[in-house]
Amino acid sequence: MTVDASGPSAPPTAPEPMERTFTPDSVAAAVEENELEQIGVRPKLGTYLKELWGTRAFIQVLASSKAESENQSTYLGQVWSLISPIINASVYVLIFGFLLRIGREGIENTIAFIVVGVFMFRFFERSVMAGAHSLNKNMNLVRSVQFPRAVLPTAGVLAELLMLGPALVVMCVISYLSGFLPVAGKVTIDAYWLLLVPAVALMWIFSTGCAFMVARWVAMTPDLDNLLPHFMRILMYASGVIFSVDRYLSQFSWGWLMEYQPVAVYLYLVRSSILDEPSYPPDGFMWLLGAIWAVLFGVIGFLIFWSGEERYGRD
Repeated sequence: MTVDASGPSAPPTAPEPMERTFTPDSVAAAVEENELEQIGVRPKLGTYLKELWGTRAFIQVLASSKAESENQSTYLGQVWSLISPIINASVYVLIFGFLLRIGREGIENTIAFIVVGVFMFRFFERSVMAGAHSLNKNMNLVRSVQFPRAVLPTAGVLAELLMLGPALVVMCVISYLSGFLPVAGKVTIDAYWLLLVPAVALMWIFSTGCAFMVARWVAMTPDLDNLLPHFMRILMYASGVIFSVDRYLSQFSWGWLMEYQPVAVYLYLVRSSILDEPSYPPDGFMWLLGAIWAVLFGVIGFLIFWSGEERYGRD
């Protein structure tokens, strides 16, 4: 008998499984095949718009709840949304209209002129600030639920629009009644008042675009939130809220820039709709400019916000 010098043979072992490697192409193919969604990746623009449209009911609920909760802890509640602009307008009318007499020349009804400017600029200012705070004040929601983040600034501006509705009624009543004072020009109710609706609609679209921009910028650099109130104050004086831009700034070579910048254009459209000011007649060019500004800022603002979609809540 012969014995194998190498000793007893070892039992055969199973072949080691080959490690499967994943490439970006294979992952993308698997995601597409199984209709999965990647987390932390900015969706395509078309998909994003579809998702945003699908959340329109959520936007309405969020906006209405925000509008209802405004000043809820105070005794007067929602009435403050009317009292605040009335107080602001009264102060500006008293100081700039009667004491300093700014805007008296060329303006027949200073009271209505300043009231309209203050009410409408307040809507724009609050819309921009709502956009600036839309992400930071809802960070728990951003980090816990998957939804298009554009919902938040959109709902914030829509809430301001809902609160603007009653304020517009008060603004029109004050403007009309001011026409019976001996120191103010008449304000007549005519068909031009119907133009107030498209003027406010254009300003709403423009304000939403601005809210998208500041929401992205404040999310990237929170310090900008502290600078926004100062910028808004400068913009108020540069937009003709208290005085006529055409009269006081046209003497400068750059005055036309202030006259045709978006906020001044929308103030012009609202004033030309409900006031009988010779300096503010209905102007087709201003309406065209208002439509251009609304589309331009609405589209660019949305694209700026969408470009940072994957970073919100993660930076």
